[in-house]
Amino acid sequence: MSINSFGHMLRLTTWGESHGPAIGCVVDGCPPGLELDEPWVQRFLDARRPGTSKNVSPRQEPDRVRILSGTYEGRTTGTPIAMMIDNVDARSADYSNLPPRPGHADAAYDAKYGFRDPRGGGRASARETAMRVAGGAVARLVIPEVNIAAAVVEIGGEQDESRWEEMLDEARSGSDSLGAIIECVATGVPIGWGAPIYAKLDAELAAACMGINAVKGVEIGEGFAAGRARGSESMEAKKASGIDGGISTGKAIVVRVAFKPTSSIGIGGRHDPCVGIRGAPVVEAMVALVLADHKLLHRGQCG
Repeated sequence: MSINSFGHMLRLTTWGESHGPAIGCVVDGCPPGLELDEPWVQRFLDARRPGTSKNVSPRQEPDRVRILSGTYEGRTTGTPIAMMIDNVDARSADYSNLPPRPGHADAAYDAKYGFRDPRGGGRASARETAMRVAGGAVARLVIPEVNIAAAVVEIGGEQDESRWEEMLDEARSGSDSLGAIIECVATGVPIGWGAPIYAKLDAELAAACMGINAVKGVEIGEGFAAGRARGSESMEAKKASGIDGGISTGKAIVVRVAFKPTSSIGIGGRHDPCVGIRGAPVVEAMVALVLADHKLLHRGQCG
């Protein structure tokens, strides 16, 4: 069994590989009548795409999205929304003789399937996340009351932005890479989204962000710091992070996501010296998908 779909009522399915002819997604369960066009989706894809600076992968992909179904005259119809992006700058020869890369999914894919697509990591590549961003653009239309904003807050263990450029230059020149931490804040989430026990809002946000390629840790609110705090401290509103008992409280929701350093260092191919730099739009997308899904779940049960 292969799991390539995500969500309950609003469901995202992605398909395609890093060096295949195209990548794409299907968003099912979107309410009808919402204004949706390609420029709306493109604005979020442009924030994630490679080739925009020396600190990200030099792969030149315009990531031009096409909406193939699910809209009529600029509005959603309630039917599945299919979107596709052509891969135009794949260089598969760069990967033809590479051994399995430590820390990457190469060996794990071989062990599971007995066969893998070695070109650029296949489905394990960060290329797949473009379609999560496209799906997140649709999800944002479902939750216009919510504002979602993410940013890099740490690179290579350093929170001082003034040092990041120097650190990245040093890592890149030494064929090395750096990890990063993204912080995402969602405001305007009403009280009541999420469900007790098996569909807690914080648990589903954590699972969604943990499923992003290269992510190794997720914190909600104070996260592990709460485990080191006193009860009188942890009950402060800021530490609750807008979720109690798995249900939103109306306060801001804060999610922090840790991206590991890129595994593909000192070898052929084109890679991000810090993949987390392009992680903020992906984290925003996953948070949007979860919140939109839970808005629809809440509406379905509670009206």
